[in-house]
Amino acid sequence: MSQEQPQRPEGIKYGDVFDVSGELASQPVAPQDAAILQSAENVVLGQTPKGGAAASMQSAADVNERLGVVGHGDMTDIIMDQGATVSEADIGGYRVITETIGGQVVGRYGQPTEETKTPALTNAETDPITIGEALEATALSAGDKPIDASDAAAIQAAEVRATGLGHVVPGGIAAEAQSAAAHNILTTREEDKTKLADVLVDATAKLTVDKPVTREDAEGVISAEIRNKPELATHPGGVAASVAAAARLNEQQ
Repeated sequence: MSQEQPQRPEGIKYGDVFDVSGELASQPVAPQDAAILQSAENVVLGQTPKGGAAASMQSAADVNERLGVVGHGDMTDIIMDQGATVSEADIGGYRVITETIGGQVVGRYGQPTEETKTPALTNAETDPITIGEALEATALSAGDKPIDASDAAAIQAAEVRATGLGHVVPGGIAAEAQSAAAHNILTTREEDKTKLADVLVDATAKLTVDKPVTREDAEGVISAEIRNKPELATHPGGVAASVAAAARLNEQQ
């Protein structure tokens, strides 16, 4: 008598979580998908909203990873090719947030705004995101991560591109990150290690010069982070992911 083979779990697909169609609906939610949208939320909103699209994706991705449907470094091809975006608009006194994946809306909600805040929101829609702001977003999305060599390399690449000087600024954030990475190697207890938030929380103020993030900046930061990781992957919500999210948002303005 033949023994039935256990079926491979299909995991949670985008169509199970969001009202989407086509190829996206049939794809399992992957960890790096959630990280990309979290980075975009942090850049635009300053936080990852509880119960928002990225939080829902993270929960689904965690389940899929435990089931073995996806790996921790996996990213859906649609997000890799078309990206994930978060945009905001002031409509009739409401701040309307729209989140998309591959051009399909996965989240839209409104928040009441005061009339005095409307000009600030309008500026936020037109002003490009700077490298310093992208680094500060990392302090929110991955602030508890102890700094290692890959983080220090990515921060150095970001600083060099922001200042245009071609070298590390003495006493700047890149020098601080390098010192932190060296300190963490010799530190046993996690609570005693220097975290990303410790260095990046006020990155804009620490940079001697800042500039809007471009695709070329993102590619340089991603390359620097990957070169210093044995698994050749960026950290979810880390420096490279935040800079890449900022570059995509700038291109769409």
